[in-house]
Amino acid sequence: MTEQEIYADLSGKFGDKVLEFMEEGTQNPTVVVNPLGLVKIVGYLKDTETLQFDSLMNLAGHDPGAELELSVIYHLYSTTLQHYITLKTFVPREESVVDSVANIYGTADWHERETFDLYGIKFEGHPDLKRILMEDDWEGYPLRKDYVAAEFYRGMRIEKVK
Repeated sequence: MTEQEIYADLSGKFGDKVLEFMEEGTQNPTVVVNPLGLVKIVGYLKDTETLQFDSLMNLAGHDPGAELELSVIYHLYSTTLQHYITLKTFVPREESVVDSVANIYGTADWHERETFDLYGIKFEGHPDLKRILMEDDWEGYPLRKDYVAAEFYRGMRIEKVK
């Protein structure tokens, strides 16, 4: 199936939970979905015979800056049918929460923890959501555009990267 056909299928099945199909200004055609419908949509993509998206290749956070919303991007692939789709959902900068897909794709466990650690996006229902790269007492989320690094951490000076 093409990305447009997948979008049409999702729109027909999930209605207003499927918000937009983006082709312009993106490397991969992307279906934008409401975060409230994300888990059902991902489950449908995986379990439907005509779609069979059995691989979550990547899940990543994104901060466009300028006080805009944060987003989570999901790259799915069907190893059987050899087609690909990108999903994207937006969350507010404050109270950044989206449901976890770790119970659908085991690989999401690590990706969601990394996204939480670096962007501060919480994944509701994640089995063990905690920092994975930064120390537990680290303040802030280093990949957010508004992040300001502390001058010291545990008494050590942090050198600014130029």
